[in-house]
Formats: sequence, C-alpha cells, structure tokens
Amino acid sequence: MTAAGGFVHHFEPARRPGAPTLLLLHGTGGDERDLLEVGRALDPSAALLSPRGKVSEAGMSRWFRRHAEGVFDTEDLIARTHELADFTRAATAEQGIDGTGLIAVGFSNGANIAAAMLLLRPEVLRAAVLLAPMVPLEPSAAIDLSEVAVFIGAGRSDPVAPADQAEVLATMLADRGAAVELHWHDGGHGVDPSTLRAAIAWLSKVRAAIAADPLP
Repeated sequence: MTAAGGFVHHFEPARRPGAPTLLLLHGTGGDERDLLEVGRALDPSAALLSPRGKVSEAGMSRWFRRHAEGVFDTEDLIARTHELADFTRAATAEQGIDGTGLIAVGFSNGANIAAAMLLLRPEVLRAAVLLAPMVPLEPSAAIDLSEVAVFIGAGRSDPVAPADQAEVLATMLADRGAAVELHWHDGGHGVDPSTLRAAIAWLSKVRAAIAADPLP
C-alpha cells in the first residue's frame, strides 16, 4: 500500500491496546517485508510500520544515495530523512495510532537513516534499535535527545560498517543526551542472535519507561 509521501509500505496493527509502533527500516536491497520477523521478535504485540526505500541503486532499494561504499550523498540524505519523517507522521495519523512513542528499528542503510532522523528530526522518534549502523552525518544544530533511548548492535568484524563508526555514533548520541546501550558481537555485517536477544531485553525496559513517562 501507499500513503502520504508515496512510500510503498506494509502495516500491521498492534495486537494489544497500548502496544508501541515499530518503524522498520530495511538495509540495502531489502524491502518492506525484510524486517517483519525481527519486529515480531522484538515485540510480538507491537504495530509494525514498514516502508520501502525510494532510491534504487543497481536495482536495489535504498533510503538515500551514496557516492561510493561508505561515502554518503549528504544533501540527498538530509532531504530523504525529512521525507521519511513526514511520511511517518502522516502514516501514523492515517492508521489512527499514537506516534509519540514511535520506535525505529533499522538495519545497515535503514539504521543510518534512522540515526539521521534522530539527529535531524528528533521529535519523531522516542527510541531506536540501530543494527550495523554508521555515522550518517554531523548535525549542524544543537539538539536535545534526553527523551530518547538508543540501542546499537555492532559487529567487531563488520567490513561494511566498521566498529569505530558504532563507537563514534554512540558518543555523538550520548553527548546530546540520549540513553545509549552499545552491544558488541564478534561477527560481521548482519543481525547476530546475541544482538537480537540483547535488543529484546533492552526494548522491554524501554517500553516500560515510555509507558510510565509518555510524551505530551
């Protein structure tokens, strides 16, 4: 289906009242169904909003353009981040769900645009699970992330998203007030089972915190 902003996406309503909404953001070459299983593992009762990136690179869907491996087109990244944030707001309104506790779950390129959304549109997300991320950009303005919780899962042997990128990103977010948990695994570029288990435990605590202190 499509909604405001023209993103092809998949939506599944929450399975219990008051459950959060997970914004699922696939990696390069993925689509709107790639992270559904991960989303259900993280929270079986959550609503799932899973769009497909609009950029095509050699036939593979992405969220924003890049000049080369690891070299992002910053201008396009900024524009696409705002476009995705606007879509997210419109889609949650369209579905009649509360967007104030929205939690992004992104892998690789999806984690990068989720991180960019935290840095450019911090009002959209309450929390984020960033799996194999890189630093998307250096924000130009001071932002307050004191109401945001972030889980970063990174591989010490990741050839695509080097370990130092996760460390720099964790520091960048924490310096702006976010509560950051950085989880390491010894593997490469993927969703490691130990990382998924750690993210499930982390999200359980974050859900309780959001429920106890909802944003106005």
